[in-house]
Amino acid sequence: MSFKIVFKRLMAEKLAFVSLIFLVILVIIAILAPDIIPYGPFQQDLSQVMSPPSARHWLGTDSLGRDIFSQLIMGSRTAIKAGLFSIVFPLLIGVPLGVMSGYFGGIMDDIFMRIVDGVIAVPAIILALGITSALGVNLWNAMMAIGIIFTPQFARLARGQTLQIRSEPYVEVAKISGSGPLWIISKHIIPNISPPIIVQASFNLSIAILIETTLSFLGMGAQPPDVSWGSLIQQGYTMMDVDPWMMVYPGIAIMLTILAGNFLGDGLRVALDPKYRKL
Repeated sequence: MSFKIVFKRLMAEKLAFVSLIFLVILVIIAILAPDIIPYGPFQQDLSQVMSPPSARHWLGTDSLGRDIFSQLIMGSRTAIKAGLFSIVFPLLIGVPLGVMSGYFGGIMDDIFMRIVDGVIAVPAIILALGITSALGVNLWNAMMAIGIIFTPQFARLARGQTLQIRSEPYVEVAKISGSGPLWIISKHIIPNISPPIIVQASFNLSIAILIETTLSFLGMGAQPPDVSWGSLIQQGYTMMDVDPWMMVYPGIAIMLTILAGNFLGDGLRVALDPKYRKL
């Protein structure tokens, strides 16, 4: 299936296409964040401490006189960085392991899947807290923890898809014609398991951002000079009665990003497999 066809089908899914545009804009904002923020994220304006939204500070200031809009923009950089890294890592590690396990099978497959089932059985946030505590508290270790959590999920999905495809007639014909395992995997297995992997990656992007913000809220994620939406909510939580905008705007940003990722995932599922539209 060509990219042009998939994109055309995705455009037909209005909500998913709007979500895609939102995420693209968010990525652009994250890339340009240091150049477009009006104030430094930690720059203090002591004459405007805890001020409401105004022309000078569009989203108001926090208890130290720091511009909330600038911190929100810098927080998008952390969210996108965490989301993308936490998806790329399991794609590079989990998918190849799952494909190899599903294609070759045997006792190694049984051992591998028992390990995967054991990791998946542990709640994601608990596992993330444990890994982050072991590695050390900072943004990169939080991203690594999320990547480790997602790796078994992608491995399991890749293995299940590989088990279905390896018994297809065209794969059997390729074996009979003398094609080696690596050629079959690269030419037949990987292209055919890509659609569900892409859809899963879209959904997990939202989950990764949610876990990162949760870890930062608990003080286990991004640390200064990094800014996270989760840490902004944590700062605003203690002063919610007198300065509610400190946590409202980061909360809205998190909600919109997660919804966009989920809607995009639904749209990609239909675009990559039109049978879902009929269902």
